[in-house]
Amino acid sequence: MGDPWLVIIGLNEDSLAGLSGASRAALDGAEIVFGGPRHLELAEVGSRGRPWPVPFSVEPVLALRGQQVAVLASGDPFWFGAGGSLSAHLEPGEWRVFPAPSTFALAAGRLGWRLEEVRCMGLHAAPMARLRPALAPRRRLICLLRDGDAPAELARWLTGEGAGTATLHVLEALGGPRERIRKTTAAVFDLNDISAPVAVAVELPEDVGLSRTSGLSDALFASDGHQITKRPIRAVTLSSLCPRPGERLWDLGSGSGSISVEWCLAGGRAEAVEMKPARLDAMRRNAEAFGIEHLIQIHAGDSLSLIHDLAKPNAVFVGGGASARLFDTLFAALPAGVRIVANGVTLETEALLIEQQASRGGTLLRIETAQAEPLGTLRGWTAARPVVQWATTT
Repeated sequence: MGDPWLVIIGLNEDSLAGLSGASRAALDGAEIVFGGPRHLELAEVGSRGRPWPVPFSVEPVLALRGQQVAVLASGDPFWFGAGGSLSAHLEPGEWRVFPAPSTFALAAGRLGWRLEEVRCMGLHAAPMARLRPALAPRRRLICLLRDGDAPAELARWLTGEGAGTATLHVLEALGGPRERIRKTTAAVFDLNDISAPVAVAVELPEDVGLSRTSGLSDALFASDGHQITKRPIRAVTLSSLCPRPGERLWDLGSGSGSISVEWCLAGGRAEAVEMKPARLDAMRRNAEAFGIEHLIQIHAGDSLSLIHDLAKPNAVFVGGGASARLFDTLFAALPAGVRIVANGVTLETEALLIEQQASRGGTLLRIETAQAEPLGTLRGWTAARPVVQWATTT
């Protein structure tokens, strides 16, 4: 491990008494100690203390490379803590970490929950909508929150999502002399005088959350009703794209961004390109509503002019603006093994996709759907425009 200049120490509400001998020795040996005001007070570091800058930045720590520096963080510094932010700028051997029990572990221990069955979320600086992909029937969540006002905000958000009967355990200052645990429900949240640090453990009710299969209801998306890949076609398209956690999608001619949204809900990231301002606005609203705005990079402009600036993808969906020049550019720019799926509804695009399949290989699929609608006093089938889909790999 070499001779690290930085030690990252987990500190909980039980202050110095809760530190191991090794953690205490590392703290005592530091010339300068960074942390939040609460941590600096708990650690009794006096004039050695340096509060984190506002807004938060690791630069003051990195500027002291070579001196003996300690950083204080809550619980486990590498679980929604400062550890990951710091190590991203360091070489192995520059730091040592002394973790303490995380707030998640303390909360689970107080409530008797199996931590491996709980979804743990850090919402210090994230919108409540970030929880939307995590909602599921009878699921348990533990959420770290920014301040004493946030639990009421969380309760309002859950109620708006149809989870008003969710049980909330508000856990304040766990592990220390100020510890307090109170129980309520989202719809009748009536707790006040909540102190930080605070976490809320949530027990969700039945019948809440999004389906985990491809093809969410069109009604869940903001759109003009036309520039959206409709539910049946979207389900087939996502099946052809084969999303996997951690992979990146280029969504070219993305419209309302419904393909990007569902790709990100499956665990990936997306680069969405669209020219028209109204569609860009709908895409942003969808990303925020589904809590995945941090996973979608939205680009305004023409696909041909932008794709050389995008991070390399694992898959590409061409939903609009297909042309022979675009495909030539994609095949020239992309590495081998990238999955490409293109949909077309016009005769011209259909002819283009047939030509591309003949020269580059892959599969062609013609998708025809019809929906039952009133026909006088009876009902009949109303056919949607057929979609031709080309799927291949570079």
